Amino acid sequence: MSAAPLVGYSSSGSEEEAEAAARPRPRTGGSSRDHSPLTSQRLPVPDSVLRMFLGTEEEPEDDSEKHGGRLRTFPHERGNWATHVYVPYEAREEFLELLDMLLPHAQTYVPRLVRMEAFHLSLSQSVVLRHHWILPFVQTLKDRMASFQRTFVGLEVTSGHAQFLDLVSEVDRVMEEFDLTTFYQDPSFHISLAWCVGDARLQLEAQCLQELQELVDEFEDSELLLRVLAQQVRCKSGNKFFSVPLK
Repeated sequence: MSAAPLVGYSSSGSEEEAEAAARPRPRTGGSSRDHSPLTSQRLPVPDSVLRMFLGTEEEPEDDSEKHGGRLRTFPHERGNWATHVYVPYEAREEFLELLDMLLPHAQTYVPRLVRMEAFHLSLSQSVVLRHHWILPFVQTLKDRMASFQRTFVGLEVTSGHAQFLDLVSEVDRVMEEFDLTTFYQDPSFHISLAWCVGDARLQLEAQCLQELQELVDEFEDSELLLRVLAQQVRCKSGNKFFSVPLK
């Protein structure tokens, strides 16, 4: 089995996945009470009630300087939680040594490349959940994932692709139940090593990727190093993390 191929790709989304925009649906079938003058008269909410819900939802943090220049692809709205489903990859010392070889070489072509702080294989796009949907969403995800356990190969998956599609199919069914965006058609699965603002594919493709691939192929024990044991699926929603064990 050969080591996994390196890939270069662009994305306009948060991290490396595109985020779906959340828009409120128009109300239909309103009653005559919707036109009553009483609906525009709002009584003030007591401070004691307002304080009951402090800290239960995300606060806006749209400062791109805190995220290396990355920008949201949908505006922050109070109560909207960006949500992403993925398989985590726990990087071992040997993997980090390989990354220490690859990144400086790639930076000779694209100096603005930044090393990833954590590694994973995405099973969904980033979508938007309302706060009260999070726990039902995660529970539905756990129900769908109950029977899966697989081993995959990175950086781009060249073995286990069909099993990954099985996982994505179940995640997509959860997304559809909550009327959310499903994953890409004919997806490729990969572990991201680095990122940068903007589209740098022209600089990375051809010679750069070929040279990086040669480094991977020559790295000692790369075939064993680039295997991923998928023991759990994770769901990140805002600043909350949920684990779904795979049996």
